[in-house]
Amino acid sequence: MSLAFFARHARVGIDSNVLIYLLEGAAPLADKAAELLDAIADGQGEGVLATLAVAEICSGPAAAGEPALVERYADELGSLENVRLVALSADIAVDAATLRGNGSLSLADAIHLASARHAGATAFITSDRRVKSTPRLEVVYLDELR
Repeated sequence: MSLAFFARHARVGIDSNVLIYLLEGAAPLADKAAELLDAIADGQGEGVLATLAVAEICSGPAAAGEPALVERYADELGSLENVRLVALSADIAVDAATLRGNGSLSLADAIHLASARHAGATAFITSDRRVKSTPRLEVVYLDELR
C-alpha cells in the first residue's frame, strides 16, 4: 500500500465487502484487504467502519447457523487495530437520507458513506462499482488500490 495514498487520505471508511473478502479468504481481493488493514494497523492511516458493517458481515454466518462464527467475526471487527466503529446517529441518518435521495444508493450504502463522512474520512474503500464519490468523500475501489 502506497504511503502516498495515506498522505492524501489520513482517515478512510471501509465497506463491509472489503472485510468479507478478508474473512472469507477470497483472493486476490483478500490480499488487497489484508494489505489495507495492515497499513492501517501500522499507523499509516486510520480506518472507520459503520456499525452496520458488523450486522452485514455477521449475517452470513448467522444464516448458516454458525453462532460461534458470528461471535468470532463480531469480536474481530470490534478489535481491528486503528479502526473505529461509527454508530448510527440521527445526524448520520439524515445525511444517509440525503445521499440516498440524491442518487441511486441503497440505504445500506448511504449509511456507510454518511458514517465515513461523519467520522472525517476523505476516502471510502469498496469493491462495489455502483458506489460513487460524493462531496467530501472519494470512493476508491479495492482492486485499484496501489
